[in-house]
Amino acid sequence: MPEDATKPEETPDGAAVFPLIPEELGVHPLLLAALHAYVFLEGSEATVLNPAVADEAMEYLVGYMQRLNGAELRRVREDFITLVGFAKSEDWPKQHVRFLQDFLKENGIGA
Repeated sequence: MPEDATKPEETPDGAAVFPLIPEELGVHPLLLAALHAYVFLEGSEATVLNPAVADEAMEYLVGYMQRLNGAELRRVREDFITLVGFAKSEDWPKQHVRFLQDFLKENGIGA
């Protein structure tokens, strides 16, 4: 971000934002970064970002995640189990818990 750019105080209406995940959960930071980007790109309204650009970025994001295999894929699966447990313990809405439970399958990751 350029030095003279101002940070918005609040998330703009129509922007989809994933909740902050505490570091102590031990979930891989790159997975969290990808999830935050995924939620923003997939869930934000057209008033926030260009849908065609968001779709293209989503294709790349999911395509890269589909490359996971072996120990990396096992780690991601374990991290999702951790995230689901955290979401349940924090009483996240059921649709958010379901999103985490179904994420890998819905996106063809590890199929």
